[in-house]
Amino acid sequence: MKNLSRLFFAMLLLLSFNANAQDSNNPWAIGIGVNAVDFYPTGENAPLGEYFDEFFNFGDHYNVLPSLSSISVSRYLSDGFTLTAAGTINKIENFGDASVSDLSYYGLDGTIKYNFLKASTFDPYLGVGGGYTWVDDIGAGTLNGTLGFNLWFSENIGLNIQTSYKHAFEDYLSSHFQHTAGLVIKFGGKDTDGDGIYDKDDACPDVPGLEAFNGCPDTDGDGIEDSKDDCPNEAGLAEFNGCPDTDGDGVADKNDDCPTVAGLKALNGCPDADGDGVADNKDNCPNVAGPAANNGCPWPDTDGDGVLDKDDKCPNEAGTVANNGCPEIQPTPEVMKTLNEYARTILFDTGKSSFKQESLQTLASMQAIFKEYPRADFTIAGHTDSVGSKSSNQLLSERRANAVRDWLIANGIDGERLTAVGHGEEKPIDTNATAFGRKNNRRVEVTLK
Repeated sequence: MKNLSRLFFAMLLLLSFNANAQDSNNPWAIGIGVNAVDFYPTGENAPLGEYFDEFFNFGDHYNVLPSLSSISVSRYLSDGFTLTAAGTINKIENFGDASVSDLSYYGLDGTIKYNFLKASTFDPYLGVGGGYTWVDDIGAGTLNGTLGFNLWFSENIGLNIQTSYKHAFEDYLSSHFQHTAGLVIKFGGKDTDGDGIYDKDDACPDVPGLEAFNGCPDTDGDGIEDSKDDCPNEAGLAEFNGCPDTDGDGVADKNDDCPTVAGLKALNGCPDADGDGVADNKDNCPNVAGPAANNGCPWPDTDGDGVLDKDDKCPNEAGTVANNGCPEIQPTPEVMKTLNEYARTILFDTGKSSFKQESLQTLASMQAIFKEYPRADFTIAGHTDSVGSKSSNQLLSERRANAVRDWLIANGIDGERLTAVGHGEEKPIDTNATAFGRKNNRRVEVTLK
């Protein structure tokens, strides 16, 4: 009866103890299971060897009560630390290598534990603490070292395996190992709005929401939480802060002057058919490009020289922009320099006179300059590096010069104005000893006749 009173007192103390926790969302945990007590090598006739010599000798040394024999209550502290209070009961029949008459065993222990792998399915820990242990009528305080782990099957339920070494402060109680195994259940998290997210992690604890948004709602289901959604009751796109874009033109309906017709952002979502920067609904010539200053209609250019009549000093005779719309007889040295900068960047396929695709724009730029000087005649000269025979290089330079001339003629330049010559490798402008030098020598040059 005396020992039963002790057990009752221990259980009552456990249930009122603010003990160990598993994590901050579930600050409380309760564990139930069985325990095994091992007095080897501290029992009768000890020492019998090192402490871990027969650590796993279950049959000879372990004392196990075949029923529920351990209970624990835990409380979370912080940063991986928990505080646990545990009570155990057992029956001692093996005292080391000696057999004894059934001795009662009661333990009440408190432990501070540190969990290494937070929020992990496998949850190992180390602990240190103390308690009081009775074997029959003998009782003494103990200093305990603990090693164990939890294996979580779900958010709240797991398996606990633990081993403690209990060092007695009094000689009349032997130091010993105690092993426990059982079920552990976490609980205690608060979820005011019932959305499955604990209040401590819920940015909207009073309104049911989604885990993806830390517990805040998404009323229109567009993947944008209401607090960041400019149109919370109408499904929209993230790029428009949750507002729709009916015509798909990249302008949210609320900012779109033409919400049902695809248009341009610069024109508040309205279209510009002629691409002149004037919205069709304000363009007097919606299908012909023109400046805003002329309400979207083009200024006239009677002679077609690219200089508008309003700026053209020779409106009925094609000229150049540089000469205010009047024609020029010969290009200036600056113009020739520009023309040759283009010519030297013409790229041909290796060993051929066919152009690489990227050279077509360069040829078009040259054609525009030739067109500005309809009375000037030009010589197009081809040059190569020294790789290969002189005769083949001479032929290649001629073919390339003629290829440029032929392209210009095909694109509107009078052939009578153009002469093509090839110089092969005879007129290098750089060394042929390096790849860079050879690249410079492979060129096309333009001169005035």
